[in-house]
Amino acid sequence: MSGEQMTPEAAYEQRLQAYVGSVLVPGRPGQDPVNVPMIRHWVEAMGDANPVYLSAEAARATGRDGVVAPASMMQAWTMRGYAATTAPHDPTPFDELVALLAEGGYTSVVATDSEFEFHRELVPGDEISTEEVVESISPEKRTGLGAGRFVTTVRTYRDASGTAVATQKWRALRFRPAAKKALRSRPAVNQDNEFWFAAAKEQRLVVQRCRSCETLRHPPGPCCPHCQSFDWDTVPASGRGTVYSYVVAHHPPHPAFEYPLLIAVVELAEGTRLITNLVGVAPDDVAIGMPVRLDWLEADPELTLPVFRPATDRP
Repeated sequence: MSGEQMTPEAAYEQRLQAYVGSVLVPGRPGQDPVNVPMIRHWVEAMGDANPVYLSAEAARATGRDGVVAPASMMQAWTMRGYAATTAPHDPTPFDELVALLAEGGYTSVVATDSEFEFHRELVPGDEISTEEVVESISPEKRTGLGAGRFVTTVRTYRDASGTAVATQKWRALRFRPAAKKALRSRPAVNQDNEFWFAAAKEQRLVVQRCRSCETLRHPPGPCCPHCQSFDWDTVPASGRGTVYSYVVAHHPPHPAFEYPLLIAVVELAEGTRLITNLVGVAPDDVAIGMPVRLDWLEADPELTLPVFRPATDRP
């Protein structure tokens, strides 16, 4: 930028684009020559019954000199195991590019496509190596996964003489994960309490009632603890109550909640008690016996919960 200081964004872009054309993996050899046992494992796992991969007679019947390796195995001959890729090592150009992308927030990756061009079939005894070069790094794109950059590299697979046997254009999206609102843990809904959460979804607070002795109970259950009847219905709660007890939670923090978090046992006017959150009040202003009234928290599109605020408070 003539006469002007380069912006941090432009400087970062320049550092990224400097990798275009650079070698990330310089001629890494495969750990083993092409061999029939690995071919056998591959075709059995893939369910590929083409006889030219295991039968020399079948391969010669097609004009080949002997068995050949499946083209789809090309990448497998040079891939390293997990232990080899995670062992301590000096930073490679690939590591440096990944670190630079992470510096820009592009910490997640998903493969988007792989395009192979095969020049000849591999046969047992071939020793394969691969070299990977950066073809392009796109400007930042907006995707459904988040803002990111498409990094396209070209891998060239060579035999022991240095002749290219295949090329692979590999494109991956390195992206900055889109921020998502953390969700509250899902309640343990079952056939005994499903009615209560369904009513809450409609912003109705109900209390289970025994039809035989008319005793109210909460939390919901299949049987009346007083008369052991299994017959029940519900009554609507007035939404009035008092603080029976409470705690102020600070830890462990969870992104779905705002802290300090007031967790209370509210005694409803109907006589049952409910574990809930208190809102619209500071922890120092809460008192046992404080009158509270019902409010509703739409935690997310699938979860609505009753909360309580001071009865003297007005929205």
